Amino acid sequence: MTIEDYAFGRIQIDGRTYTADVIVFPDRVEASWWRKEGHRLDPDDLAAVVAASPEVLVVGTGAHGVMRVPEETVAWLRAQGIDVRSAKTGEAIEIFRELAKTRKAVAALHLTC
Repeated sequence: MTIEDYAFGRIQIDGRTYTADVIVFPDRVEASWWRKEGHRLDPDDLAAVVAASPEVLVVGTGAHGVMRVPEETVAWLRAQGIDVRSAKTGEAIEIFRELAKTRKAVAALHLTC
């Protein structure tokens, strides 16, 4: 999956435009991804990610970094064998592009805030 463009509230992946938060897997996009607590990432929000068994999860915390990634969520993911990187969404996309070249990577991207 190739992320071609990102702007506040919109992302283009493999020629398709999404206007809600997404999870980008190596072979598909989960559209309209939502979290139990909106601007907080909890383990319950990541069942599909864990099922995909990536080496690394890149979390885009929004254009302004509003979404929180609590340390307990990071610790839980690492206990599942998944490395975690998080950054504002624009930067997270760049990190994901680089990591996906050599590792099985998944990106969970908050598109606004």
